[in-house]
Amino acid sequence: MSGSESNGHRVDVVKAQSGCAGLRLALAGAVALLLGACTGAGFPGLEQSAPRSAGPTAGGVKIALILPLSAGGQTAVAAASLKNAGELALAEANSPNVQLLVKDDRGTTDGATAAAQEAINDGAELIVGPLLAANVQAAAAVARPAGRPMIAFSSDASVASHGVYLLSFLPTTDVQRVVRYASQQGKHSFAAIVPDTAYGQITSGAFQEAVSSAGGRVVALERYAAGQGADTVKRVAPTLQQADSLFIPEGADGLPALLDALASNGVDLKKIKLLGTGVWNDPKLFRQANLQGAWFPAPETAGFAAFSQRYRAKFGSEPTRIATLSYDALSLAAALVRTQGSQGFSETVLTNPSGFAGADGLFRFHADGTNDRGLAVLEVRNGAVAVVSPAPKSFSGS
Repeated sequence: MSGSESNGHRVDVVKAQSGCAGLRLALAGAVALLLGACTGAGFPGLEQSAPRSAGPTAGGVKIALILPLSAGGQTAVAAASLKNAGELALAEANSPNVQLLVKDDRGTTDGATAAAQEAINDGAELIVGPLLAANVQAAAAVARPAGRPMIAFSSDASVASHGVYLLSFLPTTDVQRVVRYASQQGKHSFAAIVPDTAYGQITSGAFQEAVSSAGGRVVALERYAAGQGADTVKRVAPTLQQADSLFIPEGADGLPALLDALASNGVDLKKIKLLGTGVWNDPKLFRQANLQGAWFPAPETAGFAAFSQRYRAKFGSEPTRIATLSYDALSLAAALVRTQGSQGFSETVLTNPSGFAGADGLFRFHADGTNDRGLAVLEVRNGAVAVVSPAPKSFSGS
């Protein structure tokens, strides 16, 4: 989790649509991942066969889950929820051939290094986690030389690398999805007001690239430092008359003040389409009068709602929004073990271009460790959200 990942959405199956040439994941009634291999060629290592032996290790294939369980504060709260979700995934997968090794990195890089080394010494074939960006780097420095792949939770794409796959929601994917949809709806003159943070830098760069790819133009792009948003809005307000859409990648703590400043500086928020990222996926924002009709990308809500219901039934508490990352990672791992043993964690399998599907919809990993997500576009409407563009059922070109 980087500085932008603490908002509950950023750490900030349906079907994998692979056909008989690849890996197929079905989303069963419990939203658990069930894996079945198709016959025929086209996806090496997944030809129809009896499940491979997991090897001589007692307890089956060992998978380590590294989390900042004793870090304190909201980080520890998120870690506990991720741990519970991972255990729920394995319970629903009914996979006795998987042994989960939970390791505490204490929220530090030294702790992550020690946890990764301990996991490898204990025989882990796959490492799931860590959560924090710096800890992903620290654990990867141990796991990569040992040939152990990682499925990590940070949304900082800079820590992705060969063998270190990020399952998180990456800001660039968010921006591409919402800008492309806005363009399809006839929006061509884009403006942006972005925080002067690491998250703002990533999203502003992605915004400019996405607008260019969509054939639009950027009429204004302003950055603001902490506490300076109102001054920035006042400066850019006259330029916004040339824009038909305004991108603001700000979360629930800062967005209402920006919206108020826009309205007080004469910007008609009914004539300009507001666009956001996944940091808007916060019920506190849905009641904002100035945000009604705005668009932002997110997973469709049904998967998380079903997952939350089962989580509450098992643990008696609400999951954090990012808990599905651990659930999907360990559901996928259990499904791969069931058909392939630890061989299912090879690069060929994990980077299947058809991808997989989980509680939060479609996802696929790239060889460089980044991912694609199949996101919906949601509209803030009457204090809630409605889907205006459904999430894709398959990845184009797969």
